[in-house]
Amino acid sequence: MPFALGIDVGGTKTAAGVVDLAKGRVCLRRQQPTLASRSGEAVLADVFALAQSVLAEARAAGSEPASIGIGVAELVSPSGTVVSDATIRWNGLPVRERFEALLPTTIDADVRAAARAEASFGAGAGLTSFVFVTVGTGISSCLVIDGEPYRGARGLTGTFASAPSLIPSLKSQLSTFNTANLVEGPPLEQFASGSALALRYRRSHPQSTAEAPEVLSLAEAADPIALEVVRSAGLALGAAIAQLVNTLDPEAVVLGGGLGLAEGIFRMAVEQGFRSHLWSQLHAGISLCSAKLGADAALIGAALGSAILRQHEL
Repeated sequence: MPFALGIDVGGTKTAAGVVDLAKGRVCLRRQQPTLASRSGEAVLADVFALAQSVLAEARAAGSEPASIGIGVAELVSPSGTVVSDATIRWNGLPVRERFEALLPTTIDADVRAAARAEASFGAGAGLTSFVFVTVGTGISSCLVIDGEPYRGARGLTGTFASAPSLIPSLKSQLSTFNTANLVEGPPLEQFASGSALALRYRRSHPQSTAEAPEVLSLAEAADPIALEVVRSAGLALGAAIAQLVNTLDPEAVVLGGGLGLAEGIFRMAVEQGFRSHLWSQLHAGISLCSAKLGADAALIGAALGSAILRQHEL
């Protein structure tokens, strides 16, 4: 099976493409806004129509896929059922059954799909273990061992920065922190993701409509508010990634996603936060590298996952 259709359903955009499985290369690619604030059925109908359109083009071009793989920005069970609805409201919908009418279909969390692609064709190729972190509209992570994304006991791996935490209150009048003075801290995703950068900047500039790329550019141009937003986000993200390394001890870290691949001030801050929060000197030389497959990682990984499962079934 040389070709498979990969679909990446994210909070901002949905991309579909025909993937040459031998080379990990996208031969035909189409993209559209997800408009995730709509109902799950509306989003599903649009993604299904996109799949039909790309399949028709692929067949006309002589590169007909044998299977469909979907990566979605949600939690996905081992059976391929979407079991959360934080962004894409597909929880409880027969997503796989809908696409099975076209071709054999698998569904996975987008971060695991992207990690699989990087393990096979990207920055993780040849590594025995690595942590993949994707930073875009949200922030997710995945541990990869011997080329395979770790799914966990219930298939729920992938979350990283969505949950709030309890932290000591800095307003306490006590001279030392006390467990009776705890407050709920905001999730990292609300501070360091692409959507968070835009929101934090716009709070200081109510008339602004700046999105993350513009905030990054403003920071590079020495806008003081943008500079603080971008740098603090990078430091916080780097420190959080360091804790993953401290806990999991991977061979390397691969950073992907639209914001995760940003260079300049943001990347330098991530690197600083990362290096300064590693606990062991044995981690001093660990690589924090950029994903090689860019925006197509989840699309390629979803297609690859569908082909792997198809081969097992046959």
